[in-house]
Amino acid sequence: MPDQSAQPAPDHRRLGRALDLFDTDPLIGAGLPYWLPAGAAVRHAVEEYVREMERRAGYRHVCSPVLGKRELYEISGHWAHYREDMFPPMDLGGEQLVLRPSLCPHHAVIFRSRARSYRELPLRMAELGGMYRAERSGVLGGLTRVRSIQLNDAHIFCTLDQVAQEVRAALELIREAYRVLGIEAARYRLSLPGEGGKYVADPAMWRRAGELLAGVLAAAGIDYESVAGEAAFYGPKIDVQVADGAGREATLSTIQVDFHQPERFDLRYVGPDGARHRPVMVHRAVIGSVERVVAQLIERHAGAFPGWLAPVQLVALPVSDAEVPAAAALVERCVAEGLRAELVLPEEGGLGARIRTARLVPYQAVIGPREAAGEAVALRLRDGRRLEPLPVAEAVARIRAQLAARRAELWAAS
Repeated sequence: MPDQSAQPAPDHRRLGRALDLFDTDPLIGAGLPYWLPAGAAVRHAVEEYVREMERRAGYRHVCSPVLGKRELYEISGHWAHYREDMFPPMDLGGEQLVLRPSLCPHHAVIFRSRARSYRELPLRMAELGGMYRAERSGVLGGLTRVRSIQLNDAHIFCTLDQVAQEVRAALELIREAYRVLGIEAARYRLSLPGEGGKYVADPAMWRRAGELLAGVLAAAGIDYESVAGEAAFYGPKIDVQVADGAGREATLSTIQVDFHQPERFDLRYVGPDGARHRPVMVHRAVIGSVERVVAQLIERHAGAFPGWLAPVQLVALPVSDAEVPAAAALVERCVAEGLRAELVLPEEGGLGARIRTARLVPYQAVIGPREAAGEAVALRLRDGRRLEPLPVAEAVARIRAQLAARRAELWAAS
């Protein structure tokens, strides 16, 4: 007999709808989910975190358009090797424009738009940018396989001698982000070319790039599997695999070494010898697509997100109508100080019912007559702890400190 006590595996699609995080509509189209306010709050928190992390690591952010001329992708090699996964071109004013399937051609053009010196290298260029993949209907699902993707992408232009260190640093960023987000890697994969015309034909390039990546993995003590047929068309890559609640694997983060596109776009920098040299291009995505990482977070936390990610971080619960002004003032203060806070009025139910409804909110601020009179707040934490009443200013400051540090713990001992 089946185990009646077994719980179904967490499914981000079911949870996402139940928690009002995201949804889909046939009128918008398959593989094109839209984000509701709560889901957008989680998404924005992730985006802000990764931008901040990249700035600290020396990345400079750019913005580039989601369209490009077909010629751009002919030069990059996407049109020849990746066309089946691209949307068809749009004719406009005698030109053919294409929704980009990748950000790297735009970043290559940005690099070559100025004369570059070896003193600028490594030049780390990052963008949280949109791209589009013409995924077949049969593989679409929730946030994990979509047609409109917001990618945490970056391209590092560097010398050959700098490649290994830049790959190592990218690996460390990935591991740090997973620690903060509470994500676990299922395995690391070295993705190599397979048979057929999908890949750029340059055996020496593939061998050199593959040896660089394998050497970094070995030096870092990371166990990995080599898998043929999973490389990008222009080079091998390190794929960090994650698993969903049902055990299905997907790639979340990647690092790729690319000798191909710098040659195709004739990228150059002036070396210390005064001569022009070709840079290497390292592609790197710390959290991959925002859609896929949020799907992981939904299943990992089942809606009980860490405080810094929670759609609503604090809910103010006045015991009666008499305490509503004090509760409203608390919410106003929290919002002014950057917290996501909401007021739940007594008319929406008794205190116990409102507490149960807000069970996923990290901080529940109960305000009774004593707290209102003394400008204090009695905090209930999502983990069940009840704290002694604190002055409003102290409570808000301590919550802010926990959230700013992106700690998993909801409260630090004073």
